[in-house]
Amino acid sequence: MAIKGILFDFWGTLVENGVYPSPVSQVRYFLRLRNMKFHDYIVRFEKVFMTQEFESLTSGFQEVCKEFDVNPPSWVIDKMVGMWNKNRLLAKPFPETMEVLEQLSGKYKLGLISNTDPFSIEPLIEKFGFNEHFPSIALSYQEGKLKIDQGLYDKVLGEMDLSAEEVVMVGDSMESDIVSAKNAGIRAILVDRRDKRDYEDRIKTLSELQAQLK
Repeated sequence: MAIKGILFDFWGTLVENGVYPSPVSQVRYFLRLRNMKFHDYIVRFEKVFMTQEFESLTSGFQEVCKEFDVNPPSWVIDKMVGMWNKNRLLAKPFPETMEVLEQLSGKYKLGLISNTDPFSIEPLIEKFGFNEHFPSIALSYQEGKLKIDQGLYDKVLGEMDLSAEEVVMVGDSMESDIVSAKNAGIRAILVDRRDKRDYEDRIKTLSELQAQLK
């Protein structure tokens, strides 16, 4: 079946984080959870921090601390808030992102699907004009679901009026993007910018995406 639509992840796929290591990795460090397997950590972190709205980043991180049963001093919370805000301020599209979206917009229906918090993504969507390319957007904190819940895919596919067989998912995370899309019956293309992943259907940059769809 011909591909009619493309779903994109946001962080690490379209947009480069403004801090390194990634914000979620830094939270794990600040909370001294380094002995916890990253997969176990990230699922719990995203479920708490990215499936609901908070009054502030501080209240969001306080809920994260409760989830992991840790009680850091207030300055640690402040450090995480500052780091998260710095990431939002410095994050920017990868060099090829906007040109590729321009090229694809006339050929495919485009959808954006992201595990994300309520404080970071919308300012960037507005700042860089992503709304012009994505009439269909599903954000985890608005829907109360992560990508591991097929309901998030169902929502955006319904808005695009396409079936799972007619779209591909493009993302940089094996767990959040590739596995979740495959579980929803969607072909998944991995963006492997460091060329280190053992996955057949992958690209190094978004500039290679159109060739991969043929």
